[in-house]
Amino acid sequence: MTVATRALAILGLILTVLLPGVAAAQKKVVVYTSNESTLNDLVFGAFTKETGIAVEPVVAGSGVVIRRLQAEKDRPLGDIVWGVSRSLLQTNKALFSPYVSKNKDAIPVEYRDPTDLWIGNNLHLLVILQNTKILPADQGPKGWNDLLDPKWKGKIAFTDPANSGSAYATVTMLVDLWGGGDAGWKKVGALFRNLKVLNRSSLVFQGVGNGEYPLGISLEYAGPMWASGGAPVKAIYPNDGTIASMEGVAIIKNGPDPEEAKAFVDFVNRKDVREMILKATFRRPTRTDLDLSSLPGGLPSLQQVKMLDYKEDAWTDKRKETLERIKDLIQESR
Repeated sequence: MTVATRALAILGLILTVLLPGVAAAQKKVVVYTSNESTLNDLVFGAFTKETGIAVEPVVAGSGVVIRRLQAEKDRPLGDIVWGVSRSLLQTNKALFSPYVSKNKDAIPVEYRDPTDLWIGNNLHLLVILQNTKILPADQGPKGWNDLLDPKWKGKIAFTDPANSGSAYATVTMLVDLWGGGDAGWKKVGALFRNLKVLNRSSLVFQGVGNGEYPLGISLEYAGPMWASGGAPVKAIYPNDGTIASMEGVAIIKNGPDPEEAKAFVDFVNRKDVREMILKATFRRPTRTDLDLSSLPGGLPSLQQVKMLDYKEDAWTDKRKETLERIKDLIQESR
């Protein structure tokens, strides 16, 4: 064997050994996420460690994420949308690809699409956050109706519903709670005059946690999450009732990495992963086989909270015109 032949043989052996590893290292999934960094970092790190699939996150509010998907529909750049509301998933299901998750049977039927275009991960109870250092615990509101008091003007942080599915659910829930129709909208308009409307959900609980605002309308997990870090924050479950706003995950149709996307969908709803997420970030799972009483956060069962009926399908169908009406209320309140 000549020197040249021997060199070629050695090179071939090296490539045979190395190329599979290179290919594996190049596996990736692009996730459009509306979750904050704590949850993103936790899940993406664990997923990559277990599967070897790198995650390329694109982080924005849920409304911004969906608008990006709509703009990219003819040439999708992402594989997964994660952390957006049921309403947004349902109204944009034409952008998704069906997939029967390995965890489908663990998720109640009301929290998954009947044609498997999306599946729920989290249930977020809509709550009032209170900073008990600047507003003593016994002086806070007890329910939604208390937030109409003029003394709270400018002291209640809230997310712009154009950028947040849960904020949209909050407004429309309150329209119905306060009588529906023009009567309900009139009281919602009064509420907006007391609100400080912010661009992202994370700014609400950060503002309350840091003491910038005494109150915020937010999601259940934010209370125990900030309290676990030593912040004087508590979650108020309104005595006039609340709803559970679902967030889910979907595979983007014609995305560049479909198999990696399927692996991610299966991972985020697996029982042990849901326990990891709850322990670290206090997110209530859609799965019903976790014992909340034995896990951190002290989350009450749904049976312990006054839950309201919510006309989610009806509000989803008229989302566009409803957002226009909300936009007008925000402008009028300034």
